[in-house]
Amino acid sequence: MGKALQQADALFDLGRYERAAALAARHLADAPDDGAALVLLARCRHRLGDDRQALTTVERALRVEPDSVSAWLTHAQVLLALKEYERAEGSARRAVELAPQYWGSHYILGTVLDRTGRGKRRRAAYESACTAAALAPEESDAHFLVGLTAHHMRRYRVAQQAYEAALRLDPDSSQAHNNLSLLHLRRRWLRPGSWTRAAEGFVQSAALDLNDRHARHNLESMAWGTVMGSRWVALAGIVAVSCGSAHLRAGAAGTDALLTCLVCAAVLVGSWGGWLLWQARRVPPHLRRPLLLVSRGCRPVVGTAFAIGLLVVHSALALVLWRSAVFSAVAIPLFFFVIVMSVAGRTALQQRAPKP
Repeated sequence: MGKALQQADALFDLGRYERAAALAARHLADAPDDGAALVLLARCRHRLGDDRQALTTVERALRVEPDSVSAWLTHAQVLLALKEYERAEGSARRAVELAPQYWGSHYILGTVLDRTGRGKRRRAAYESACTAAALAPEESDAHFLVGLTAHHMRRYRVAQQAYEAALRLDPDSSQAHNNLSLLHLRRRWLRPGSWTRAAEGFVQSAALDLNDRHARHNLESMAWGTVMGSRWVALAGIVAVSCGSAHLRAGAAGTDALLTCLVCAAVLVGSWGGWLLWQARRVPPHLRRPLLLVSRGCRPVVGTAFAIGLLVVHSALALVLWRSAVFSAVAIPLFFFVIVMSVAGRTALQQRAPKP
């Protein structure tokens, strides 16, 4: 391996793909049939997002060295990025044939099968992932793939164990943090503290990889779900105030009127105070700022919170303006406005979801 190619390989490991590609191309100018250099250049172009050029380069490497395992693995990765799944599977299987004891071959095959398969293919993906993890128990990516394939098969206990194993080997794996948090989130009603652990995992995942939209979107969904939960508190308040206003308009006076107002106020303060106390216990101090920042930048969350806020303001003012029949009649349109904003918010969140 020439000096320029060695430097290019080191730069690739450091994430400096443009410089690595330039050095590999320089090396190829003097040695155009160097298969290792062609594979490295293809990997650089793949990381830079130029998958078509990467495919051309790696296929040239395969013509030079038809039995190169690294070339077949890169070929499968590039085809997977181009969504040419059938060809990607063929390349991954060829890599397994050439290097059955190399964990990376089984890892790529499992990745391709998981991305494209259902039923038996998902099970085959899980088996390939388990083989990769057995061959390389020190590789975090292999354990993550075991977790991912088990997750897709709804084998949640196995998935959790695999994600935790991946995090023990690589605590900075943003994907493992994110997916483990998804498991915590689905258990939020069954296990106390699961919601908080999920939020912590999403925050950590987003902090570890600023370019990963999945964790941020999950945080947005959690924030939206929290806001949506408050609509029932708002509904309880508006029902109590509406009943109290109707009682006052029916002729209640003196002590009866005062007691009615106090009961309505107690329902409002008690329900919202209880909800806020629950949220304070649910969201520890170190998570409040990240969730608030995510919420402020998410229009579905802001829009839904605005609609519920109008309902709360209406409930508070209704105790003062109970004589106005028009003001009381606004309660029903406001509640339907909350429903419309809720549906619109859910749809907008789904549209904002990053692609797998």
